Amino acid sequence: MTDDSYAFEGTAPAAPTTGDNNPAVSISELAFALKRTLEDRFGHVRLRGEISKVNRHASGHVYLTLKDDKASLDGVVWKGQVRGLSIQPETGLEVVVTGKITSYPARSSYQIVIDSMEAAGAGALLAQLERLKAKLREEGLFEPGRKSALPRYPRVIGVITSPTGAVIRDILHRIRERWPCHVLVWPVVVQGEVAARQVAAAIRGFEALPATGPIPRPDVLVVARGGGSVEDLWPFNDEDLARTVAACSIPLVSAVGHETDTTLIDFVSDRRAPTPTGAAEILTPVRAELVATLADLERRRLQGAARLIEDRRTRLRATARGLPKRPEDLLGLARQRLDHASSRLGSALGKNVAVHQHRLAVLQGRLGRGLLDRGLERRATRLATLSEKLATPPRALDRGTQSLIALSRALNTLNPRTPKPGFVRVEDDAGAWLTSAGDVAPGQALSLAFADGRVGATADGGDSEARPAAPPAPRPRKPAAPPPEQGDLF
Repeated sequence: MTDDSYAFEGTAPAAPTTGDNNPAVSISELAFALKRTLEDRFGHVRLRGEISKVNRHASGHVYLTLKDDKASLDGVVWKGQVRGLSIQPETGLEVVVTGKITSYPARSSYQIVIDSMEAAGAGALLAQLERLKAKLREEGLFEPGRKSALPRYPRVIGVITSPTGAVIRDILHRIRERWPCHVLVWPVVVQGEVAARQVAAAIRGFEALPATGPIPRPDVLVVARGGGSVEDLWPFNDEDLARTVAACSIPLVSAVGHETDTTLIDFVSDRRAPTPTGAAEILTPVRAELVATLADLERRRLQGAARLIEDRRTRLRATARGLPKRPEDLLGLARQRLDHASSRLGSALGKNVAVHQHRLAVLQGRLGRGLLDRGLERRATRLATLSEKLATPPRALDRGTQSLIALSRALNTLNPRTPKPGFVRVEDDAGAWLTSAGDVAPGQALSLAFADGRVGATADGGDSEARPAAPPAPRPRKPAAPPPEQGDLF
């Protein structure tokens, strides 16, 4: 036996072969021997890495993948240890885990059985995603008010996804079951560097379709992809793609990944679906349910109409019980009144004409020619009286005329422009009137206007003493009338 050969306890030696005396072992023996070696050598390790994929099994166990920039390692957290973890594993979270390295013989792979987990800081991809989300949120691209409502009964649905995956088959199958309508598929790559550009180009291509063109324009769009790791879904976190989705004029549903996967276009789309199949359920009503609803409404309509007719029939029967059995009995009285009224109608019309003729004759007698003549005479007499009054001026007009003449005379007497006897008007050489002694300068040439002409004069400038005005000469008294002579009594 050579130095590098291995022997296993409990193994029956096989028949020796020519040139090699090492016993042959089974694959299971080798796999379990490697498992024990790994567990003995790496029974307690502490690793740091980023969680790239998390799968919570129905049994309660959590399977995940730890990775760094060069390698990856599968890990498992048994059901009993999940609740004891300080943090719950999430995709993109950078963690420090403690456990033992072991192998899974059925697949010839090794893994770490995790006993504890603690956060080591945000992953690089998630940190970048958070920064981009904060930027777009500040721009208002996540606001609910800018999102469009989905059509309730779409005629054409546009699907942007890979044509070869199971996603498109699930969507078509679900739509065919619920609401058969026209589906347009725009094939794109949903993973890799060119995926984001192709999806954005597909959205713009659907928007460019004319409403009345040969290819119908979709009423709603679906961007769909199956689940995967953060790296697999990273093209749907592209900023340009997110802005294209936000600016799309056609309502758009994001159906990328599983229910726990979240991408950037989920926030800017008009609606997020948990899965691609869920997107088909969101967009389409159930045709069978609509048919059943219409049938139920039709049934209720017929029942309502039947109840209404029966109610009217019942009311009619109740009313009929209060009426006479024969219609002639109901109409007999009215017919009799009509006959009586028609028989009196002819005589009543003759009497009415006679009454009006009598009233006309009475009025005709009162409207004779004498009545008109008397009215004309009264108006003629009144007209003559008014004419006489206008021909004779009233006394008030005479008094006003005399007063106006007297005032006109007084105005002419007091007019300074026409000097009166005993008055003189003093003017300078320019013809301006001088009314005060202060207006006259010594040696100034003056013009004196009298009633019968003008005389030139020069101011001497001397101050003469004021002389008292001579008292007016007393008016001569009229001689008193001699007393009447006394008559002679004899």
